Amino acid sequence: MISGTALVRAPSSKLADGIVTHIARTPVDVDLARRQHDAYRAALAGAGWSVVDVAPADECPDSVFIEDTVVVCGDLAILTRPGAEERRPEVAGARAAAEALLLDVVEIEAPGTLDGGDVLQVGDRVYVGVGGRTNEAGFGQLRDHLATRGKTATPVTLHGVLHLKSAVTALPDGTLVALPHLLDTHALPPVLPVEEEAGCHLVPLGDERVLIAASAPHTTALIHQLGFAPIVVDISEFEKLEGCVTCLTVLVPPVR
Repeated sequence: MISGTALVRAPSSKLADGIVTHIARTPVDVDLARRQHDAYRAALAGAGWSVVDVAPADECPDSVFIEDTVVVCGDLAILTRPGAEERRPEVAGARAAAEALLLDVVEIEAPGTLDGGDVLQVGDRVYVGVGGRTNEAGFGQLRDHLATRGKTATPVTLHGVLHLKSAVTALPDGTLVALPHLLDTHALPPVLPVEEEAGCHLVPLGDERVLIAASAPHTTALIHQLGFAPIVVDISEFEKLEGCVTCLTVLVPPVR
């Protein structure tokens, strides 16, 4: 049974030149990154997702991080306006992919900025990181678009982290898993704190399955003990660019 569509985008040959903001730059093995991306795609397919490749953007080093270019909520695709100006050309491919899936397409407009990695959807609540790549104007536009689908958006202040989903994501039952020192937890319901940086980067893949990075073995053991089924992938080369398992795909569940 197909769970839905998983959008991915092949790594650029210029991947090693990707933006780093809160960590020191270290060398990236692009060939290894490509192999890791292939394994990531295979993990999505193995979990029942139909993997669709967004048109490559080889001139954009960060283009593999497809999540930042579009937010999908039901049948609505909200094209972003990335906070890093050099990433804005990446959005054209996301538009084409959303239109091919027959989604309703809207977009964030200037002066708003929004990165999809700042958007965490948990049921009817949507938490949005503000103060980094996403600004107040971008949040306001996103909030209004989401309201058309019955969703309520809440801003969350970040502390020295690239995106909201670099600091908090959710288990399939809605439990938030976080590194609490990286964000204002007052805007959130109670969180399950973890110690590993990659431990709060989770992608629910349907039923009890949860995608998690190999760099978080203790958190992997924890979520297994909680009754979930971890699917572990090695994304070490993307982590060197502040990438997470979350930002390498956009999941588009079947529209009911």
